[in-house]
Amino acid sequence: MSALTSYSDCFSDLLCEEDSSEIFSGESPADCSSDIESSSCSEESIACFIEGEDRFVPGFGYLARFHSQSLDASAREEAVAWILKVRAYYNFAPLTAYLAVNYLDRFLYSRRLPQTDGWPLQLLSAACLSLAAKMEEPMVPALLDLQVEGAKFVFEPRTIGRMELLVLTELDWRLRSVTPFSFIGFFAWKLDPTGSYSGFLVSRATDIILSNIQEASFVEYRPSSIAAAAVLCAADEIPSLSLANPEHAESWCDGLSKEKILSCYRLMQELEQEAGSSRRSSKAAAVLSTPPPPQLRVTVLGGRKRSSNTSNTDTATESSSSSSSCSSSSLSPSIKRQKLSNLLWEDGDKGSSE
Repeated sequence: MSALTSYSDCFSDLLCEEDSSEIFSGESPADCSSDIESSSCSEESIACFIEGEDRFVPGFGYLARFHSQSLDASAREEAVAWILKVRAYYNFAPLTAYLAVNYLDRFLYSRRLPQTDGWPLQLLSAACLSLAAKMEEPMVPALLDLQVEGAKFVFEPRTIGRMELLVLTELDWRLRSVTPFSFIGFFAWKLDPTGSYSGFLVSRATDIILSNIQEASFVEYRPSSIAAAAVLCAADEIPSLSLANPEHAESWCDGLSKEKILSCYRLMQELEQEAGSSRRSSKAAAVLSTPPPPQLRVTVLGGRKRSSNTSNTDTATESSSSSSSCSSSSLSPSIKRQKLSNLLWEDGDKGSSE
């Protein structure tokens, strides 16, 4: 018996329904997620990802549950928003956040949570994010430290650990998911073979994917369609690539769906336009709510300048009095005595006249 066979037999009980020959032979399975910068992937590898991506998304009818309100879309949006906040807090990779949301959606499709005050979904979010961080991050925070950025409930580590085991069971231990990040590097290279804008396309497409991940409507699209649509949206911001025909994206690789790509692309455009309008409205409201600066009026009296604020008469009077006292203190002693004599004379004259 060879050493390879003995090692395979010893560890067969630890393998999670995978072919041990693939692992010990050094070959990478086709259903693993690739790095974002995967422009060197061959079309055969991308075709394998497309062929296996259906295994790593929620099943048919998941979106309909949100439409029928059997699942709460606003609760999902809040949970995803929390995951994105924690991702930004710890500077996790974009793939970590996407995997966490992927685990959450796949779990909700296969198992219903108790309808309570929201703590089950918070617990599920923490468990999914913890699993995703363990899959992708070199340094993973402690479970207590992971519950930051406005977490409504804080759970003990052992509670999250039990929830992680439940998630693993429901997902059949298939955590190395195919995601849009498995495709965007290759699609960017297809759209820009020279590589002049590939870095921008990948970076911008990543931002678009993360900014739209809260929208439940995207769960009906496969990762390859989301990646193609995001790259097309990113290309719209580059003049030399904005004329690319989205209908030609189907030719980038076998197995792509033109209808799904175009539908996802239009949805992304609509959401990007709404987000842009919202940002402009918020900026305009902030400008309008800012009070204008006070106008400064300078009056010349007797060779001296006096400044006053036209928006506040009392402040102007105090300012002029203060400036007059400062001016008088800077005069020579003889001029001070002369002004004091005049003042006493005016007071005496007023007394006699009364």
